[in-house]
Amino acid sequence: MPLERVSKRKEGLEFVSESGETIMKFKKTIVVLKVLFVMLIGFLIIRFVTVPDHMAVYTHLPYGFEIKYPKQMKIDRALAAVRTRFFDENTQIDVYYDNFNDTVSNAETYIGYGNRFIENTKDHRVTKNETKTISGLSVHLLKWDRDKLKHVENDKTYYASAEIVKNDKEVYTILIKSSQPIDNDMDIVESFRLIQPKGMLEIGRVTKKEALKTNKETAEAYRQLFMGDKLKWGIFEPTAPATMDKLHSLEQKLDYTFSIVTLYKSLSTGFPADAMQNARDDNRLVELTLQTLEYGQDNRSVMYDILNGKYDDYFTKYAQDIKAFGHPLLFRLNNEMNGDWVPYSAYHNSKDPEIYTAVWRYLHDIFEKNSVDNVLWIWNPNNLSKPGFQWNHPLLYYPGDAYVDVVGLTAYNTGTFYEGEQWSTFNELYAPLYDQYSQWFDQPLMITEFASSSVGGDKADWVKRMFEEIGKYPKIKAAIWWSHTDFDQDKQPARKYKLDETPELIDIFSKHLQGYK
Repeated sequence: MPLERVSKRKEGLEFVSESGETIMKFKKTIVVLKVLFVMLIGFLIIRFVTVPDHMAVYTHLPYGFEIKYPKQMKIDRALAAVRTRFFDENTQIDVYYDNFNDTVSNAETYIGYGNRFIENTKDHRVTKNETKTISGLSVHLLKWDRDKLKHVENDKTYYASAEIVKNDKEVYTILIKSSQPIDNDMDIVESFRLIQPKGMLEIGRVTKKEALKTNKETAEAYRQLFMGDKLKWGIFEPTAPATMDKLHSLEQKLDYTFSIVTLYKSLSTGFPADAMQNARDDNRLVELTLQTLEYGQDNRSVMYDILNGKYDDYFTKYAQDIKAFGHPLLFRLNNEMNGDWVPYSAYHNSKDPEIYTAVWRYLHDIFEKNSVDNVLWIWNPNNLSKPGFQWNHPLLYYPGDAYVDVVGLTAYNTGTFYEGEQWSTFNELYAPLYDQYSQWFDQPLMITEFASSSVGGDKADWVKRMFEEIGKYPKIKAAIWWSHTDFDQDKQPARKYKLDETPELIDIFSKHLQGYK
């Protein structure tokens, strides 16, 4: 065989061998691509197609999360800047996003401080309290229940919450409440995933003013106080209106008569008929502040007790006494509810502002059943929420348009007696608050109580500037100065708010109040 020919055959064999290897490599590549394709399809099926038949997916772009929820539920986006709610007849799921940047709070304080209500083991039975890692995020899981409340229709007594820590300053909360034991909480929590945030949310108009349901005299008092152009002034003087001597003496120095006086009462006493009549005889309108607590008592259960009927007779008698009084009064129920210093805050009651709104509506209904038509209902949060968490946002305490006639504003220049407090001008306090409330609320606005301390700054200058600035807020129709002193635990003056603290202050108030006669 010629050498040439042998060489060619070898070359041919080499070519065939190389081609076979190439084909094999190509086949392997095809197999790998098929596997990747199947994996991709599987992911897409899991992600988009095989959401369980009973679940739907909700995406919240501005706050950067996605969650699955039972598809039969409706979605409430009315307060989406505060919370997103999924609900049906028996269950509701609320999702909150808290960003603690530029605040003193962080994820640890949010979880620890925000769940202290469980220390009240009489009313809250904890069934789970643990921290787990879910999808790479630390999640605090808490489940509890409480007794069914007599005056709450379809009461949702079972709770579950999951606080999902994105980082030290950002936390998402899933809060579930149901009339039945909750068994799908982990399905919902494990479905939660972070996405890239996009866009912003703002709170627009929240309320709509409804027609008054009052007698003619009360409607006229409302018209004079809230429909005019001139600001009306009121005062809290601790002895008035039970006795009027000190108030009269102060007014003589000021050469001014306050048209409104504030009176504080609790569950420790009944309706203050004598004091109300004193005010009536002295031509004053009373802002009667009823706080549902008993002085000197353990009030941790008071809101549950009210809704369980413990105070039914008390409130019925209270309503009847107001009806018998017959004349107009400003009724401010459970003010500053977004502060942890009052037992009617959600901070003490399952992180559930609806306990507060249920008490408000319950009492309002009692008044209606007893034909009380001489009351103007004032709803009044504090300017700062404490704790400053989304589940404690003031708007979550709003009981509804049919239950509120007037919205109150409260912000104090507390001074600097306590660590962490700072001196604030009237404008610094009320400009942002007024902007919010003017946007949110359709009802008339009033400053239900305010003052400046003299500790930490120039109180006289503060008052001068206040009179110069208050005219910038025309929707505020009345302002009530809280003329008293807050004391510390050792009974030492901590916040000195008295209007007549110095002769200079009396002169300043007298000079400026003349323009409001």
